[in-house]
Amino acid sequence: MAMDGYRGFLGLLVSALLVGFLSVIFTLIWVLHYREGLGWDGSALEFNWHPVLVITGFVFIQGIAIIVYRLPWTWKCSKLLMKSIHAGLNTIAAILAIISLVAVFDFHNASKIPNMYSLHSWVGMIAVILYILQLLLGFFVFLLPLAPPSLRALLMPIHTYSGLFIFGTVIATVLMGVTEKLLFTFKKTPAYNSFPPEGVFANTLGLLILLFGALIFWIVTRPQWKRPQEPNSTLLQPNRGTPEGVEGSMATSLGNMDKLDSELNNEAAARKRNITLDEAGQRSTV
Repeated sequence: MAMDGYRGFLGLLVSALLVGFLSVIFTLIWVLHYREGLGWDGSALEFNWHPVLVITGFVFIQGIAIIVYRLPWTWKCSKLLMKSIHAGLNTIAAILAIISLVAVFDFHNASKIPNMYSLHSWVGMIAVILYILQLLLGFFVFLLPLAPPSLRALLMPIHTYSGLFIFGTVIATVLMGVTEKLLFTFKKTPAYNSFPPEGVFANTLGLLILLFGALIFWIVTRPQWKRPQEPNSTLLQPNRGTPEGVEGSMATSLGNMDKLDSELNNEAAARKRNITLDEAGQRSTV
């Protein structure tokens, strides 16, 4: 099935992939060039894993997972395969997010810094918890054939909305984290308001992340780019309470019944006309 506005979709998809990839590259340059590199020893080098893993997994990979159903060359693939890819990408993103939290807590505990005191940490922890719950819900309700169609139909709008909500929350949390890190870094000379090179570079990274989120939101909210419904789908419609496949077959059956009734009525009318003509012929003969 051809996609409406395919060229526009392709242009936005390439732009999103490019911007997302640049965000990851900028993050690596930030921690390797400006923040002295990576390590796992409880020092600031271990903390540097936090932005790398969050932006790579929680932003870039999650964004790809959100739009994977929109890729038109996957529409011929089975829905189960696409669900598995969607779940796999989200699982990778969740694992990277959890490791990034471990890096932060290790650094804070080794440096005697209190944990969970900033708005960035509060919102970030809420996002991780909601993301894991979302992943478990999708796994047990939509991926495994355990939940009845009525439950899947009921939860699908919630699953879709919460996925976009969590992604938007992650974008906001990352921007807060970048700003917080820069404010801590430039407490002394050079000051943040003096436009130091690292500050300008990190601000540019924030703009790239914001643009990536905007592109993902635009792609996933265009109805003309939605994956076509499979003809044998049995997912219940929330506002109708009947399976799409059953509804389609019922409509076909009703159409056939109407056609049969029409044919029977026409046949009965023809027989009646023949009887009337025969009676008239008999009277004229008499």
